[in-house]
Amino acid sequence: MRIKRTIRVLVVDDSVVFRELLSRGISSEPGIEVVATAKDPFDARDKILQFEPDVMTCDVEMPKMNGIEFIRRLIPQYPIPVIVVSSVSSAVFEAMDAGAVDFVVKPYMGEKKSLERFIYDMIEKIKIASTAKIVQNAAKSSVYSNSVNESFDASKIIAIGASTGGTEAISKILKNMPAKIPGMVIVQHIPPVFSRLFAERLNTSTNLNVKEAQNGDYVEQGKVLIAPGDKHMRIRKISGRYRVECFKGDKVNGHCPSVDVLFESVAKVAGKDAVGVILTGMGYDGAKGLLAMKRNGAQTIGQDENSSVVYGMPKVAYNIGAVSKQVSLDKIAASILEMLK
Repeated sequence: MRIKRTIRVLVVDDSVVFRELLSRGISSEPGIEVVATAKDPFDARDKILQFEPDVMTCDVEMPKMNGIEFIRRLIPQYPIPVIVVSSVSSAVFEAMDAGAVDFVVKPYMGEKKSLERFIYDMIEKIKIASTAKIVQNAAKSSVYSNSVNESFDASKIIAIGASTGGTEAISKILKNMPAKIPGMVIVQHIPPVFSRLFAERLNTSTNLNVKEAQNGDYVEQGKVLIAPGDKHMRIRKISGRYRVECFKGDKVNGHCPSVDVLFESVAKVAGKDAVGVILTGMGYDGAKGLLAMKRNGAQTIGQDENSSVVYGMPKVAYNIGAVSKQVSLDKIAASILEMLK
């Protein structure tokens, strides 16, 4: 990914060793400059005022105030893209809910490959974050009432694809879906393990049965299948029922799982019985697959620019004519329901 200017970064971590490691690592990339480091949120606030960074990296576990609370208080006053650095836990989703745009898993300090991978991922996410829009969380989406018993065609299927900013976007959509919605299949660009944690979080916060997909799972009414973080997912039709296949494979459009892999299978198998949705994210993964869905009779939705954290994937899809209807995030759930009727 090319950048046109120097990205000014503030590194926030209570470990002086980790601050130095991260600062040296990301500063080695042309176009990125670490303008300051901070040991805790109070130090960070002063550095933000002094250095006006473009992007901030922030540890979750810190003294005086944890990173999640810091982000929650910071974003309304200083809307700066934040990348959270965390161990493997559901805390990253709390940070995303608080206003962070992305996260990177802390490396194993004694493993060279782990450190190299961490620095590479951080550099790429800093570049993306520098282009991200900070979308202020309005009132929380209310969960769709269980008392609403709308009737839907069980032969329908909903396919969703997302990247940067997608975990929060998907959460808001699912919280406004009734329990008897047709089966849903979702690809979110996310690391392994976190896909399971993400599914578990959605399962407890919505009216739907949400799980990380396993090879052979059936797509059923009220069920949502999230692609595993290191496998592609596609659908097949077996005896009139949709079933998912999860498999290892090369990256497609730079990603595994790939939205295009899912969407192209939905286009082929479900045709006019599908609704496709492409959400916020950098790049173009999913655009061609969504176009294939539309050409095969599916109705398609793209998230608009104003509500997207990164208006990349939805923009490409819109520009190539893959989007039937472009709407803001808060109207996507209602648009899906309208298309299913």
